[in-house]
Amino acid sequence: MFAVAIDGPAGAGKSSVAKAAAKELGFVYVDTGALYRTIALHLLEKGQNPGDSAAAEAALPGLDIRLAYAPEGQKVFCNGEDVTGRIRTPEVSMGASAVAAVPAVRVFLLGLQRGLAKEHNVLMDGRDIGTVVLPHAPLKVFLTASPEERARRRVRQMEEGGQAADFAAILQDIRQRDFQDSTRETAPLKPAADSVLLDTSGISFQESVEKLVSLVRARMGQEQENG
Repeated sequence: MFAVAIDGPAGAGKSSVAKAAAKELGFVYVDTGALYRTIALHLLEKGQNPGDSAAAEAALPGLDIRLAYAPEGQKVFCNGEDVTGRIRTPEVSMGASAVAAVPAVRVFLLGLQRGLAKEHNVLMDGRDIGTVVLPHAPLKVFLTASPEERARRRVRQMEEGGQAADFAAILQDIRQRDFQDSTRETAPLKPAADSVLLDTSGISFQESVEKLVSLVRARMGQEQENG
């Protein structure tokens, strides 16, 4: 199996770029952020604070989180219920960042993530895939864009969906999320020492996908040559 570890900050386009690249390559795309979002959603719906490490840890034994793959993409199930459509709100996003700082949560999800990489050729994206989850992946990519670029993309996305968007507020949220993710004690967001930087600022979505596909094909070729 061939694994590609993709890390990077929130809103950099990791998910959409990795998903499109996986489709072109015939790989399985794994959005690990959905796992953290699912735990955050579970806590929020119970009226608990995702940043409360004791509450998060106590909830883990009662959680059965599974990923399923359909032609339209990854689906997430929590205790048998499809929660795919409920984990993309701003509240859940901030909750996911908070719950991801809980060491027990990261350990809980590690086995699930590594298991997927043993079963399939994967493009797996998250915050610590190359540094913690798949440290021996043959290709690690740090996919990023400037905070301003990420805020502009989010505004466009919201406006296209018919939602009002405040650029300044979105930019502030992105900077806050970056700070939380890069300064947390457990598995902070940082590029792996041997990762390839892919900055998508100022280039189109399709160009980003093509660059990632080229990186994967080149590395797979090198691996085959090396036996």
